[in-house]
Amino acid sequence: MNALGKLLAPLVAVATTFVCAQALAAEPAAATATPAAGVPAPAAGSATPAAPASAALPAPPPSEPWYRFRPQAELGFLAVLSHRIQFGRQGTYFDYVADGGQDNLVFVARASIEVELARQHNLTFLYQPLELETRVQLARELVVDEVRFATGTPMRLKYAFPYYRFSYMFDFLADDRRELAFGLSAQIRNATIEFASQDGTLLTSNRNIGFVPLLKARGRYTFDNGVFIGHEIDGIYAPIRGVNGSDNEVTGALVDASVRVGLKLPYRSEAFLNVRYLAGGAVGQSDPKPFADGYTKNWLQFMTVSLGGTISSF
Repeated sequence: MNALGKLLAPLVAVATTFVCAQALAAEPAAATATPAAGVPAPAAGSATPAAPASAALPAPPPSEPWYRFRPQAELGFLAVLSHRIQFGRQGTYFDYVADGGQDNLVFVARASIEVELARQHNLTFLYQPLELETRVQLARELVVDEVRFATGTPMRLKYAFPYYRFSYMFDFLADDRRELAFGLSAQIRNATIEFASQDGTLLTSNRNIGFVPLLKARGRYTFDNGVFIGHEIDGIYAPIRGVNGSDNEVTGALVDASVRVGLKLPYRSEAFLNVRYLAGGAVGQSDPKPFADGYTKNWLQFMTVSLGGTISSF
């Protein structure tokens, strides 16, 4: 029993102290100040006004996150404005629009994700699938490298030029309603260009993976009603060996320019209409290969119209 009493004594003391504190807090504070000389005492039953409670301090605003994720997707159509290509110095400068079946609209999609760091630094990764496959009957003879396709040959043509693009931009305004950013992009192309007779007897296939550095700029302005307008451009003209993504004397150029108008929506999302001009190509001499002397000339102009959406993590 003595041991049990020693164990319970501290608990009893804490409980007694807690009960006394609760009782004192429940008693109304009485005004016990003695009135000064010459000052009438307050009438019986009258209450001394309580001192005004100090105003509660406002809660600090929530801190802005130092990072944001913004995935984005676009769906639309592509129109070929012009596209001509030549393989081999004795080859045909072939017009894809007039003779290669690229005179129809083509479905196009585009996906990217942007990471914003410390409000002014932006990293983006873009994947652009791009493939045009057509079937035509040749209206005139076609020579590709050392392969000759006779007039009237039924053909299967494939022009695939998907690319991956990594970009960094610095936003000089750091404003949620305005943006003016400049930076650099690195694009990796993955090209496959084929000319084949439909009976399978004749085929030329040119494949290429290359790196292209680009300059980048982006701007945007958002109105009070949530409508915004913006532009984005990546581009380069590179006649210098190495800068154009090749170790051969090839002159290349690329421009990817777009304008958009959109509307901010609930849940940190937005929708937009985008018009894009994509143009570029290359001309020059590369290393000869079996059945090919290495000469290439390829210039194109595409236009896309798409609907897109973006959602932000914060």
